[in-house]
Amino acid sequence: MSSILSEVLPENAIPVGMSPALAFEIAQTVRAGFPSPAEDIGAKRIDLAARLIKHPQATFLIRARGDSMREAGIFDGDVLVVDKAVTPRNGHVVIAVVEGDFVCKTLSMRAGRMKLKAANPGFPDIVPKDSQTVEIWGVVTYSIKALAA
Repeated sequence: MSSILSEVLPENAIPVGMSPALAFEIAQTVRAGFPSPAEDIGAKRIDLAARLIKHPQATFLIRARGDSMREAGIFDGDVLVVDKAVTPRNGHVVIAVVEGDFVCKTLSMRAGRMKLKAANPGFPDIVPKDSQTVEIWGVVTYSIKALAA
């Protein structure tokens, strides 16, 4: 049996609806390829909450564990922005509840059949059996990673 939404909350999920907005000064853009001459560097405020969160009351932050989604750019320790108000579609990265356990996988829907695909060939896909309970808890909209500690 599978469904699209659940009211269960993962133990490491942080609701963002009550959190203060984050704002930082941003200095234009920076090239990630070849260097260019310095331009006038201007700073303007950017509200990260407004940029990353469309539905504050339905959005949670969850820390990823493991390597099963590395080819999707999600690594162990990344913070995932999960929006429960987004309707899950084929190809979305989702948080699913499989027999009471939370997993992060890519949703695949074909001919009415659900598959939760790993983004690492070393991990199996999850193909729910008829008697198995699988619920899509939310859609991952962003992955935030630390590059230096």
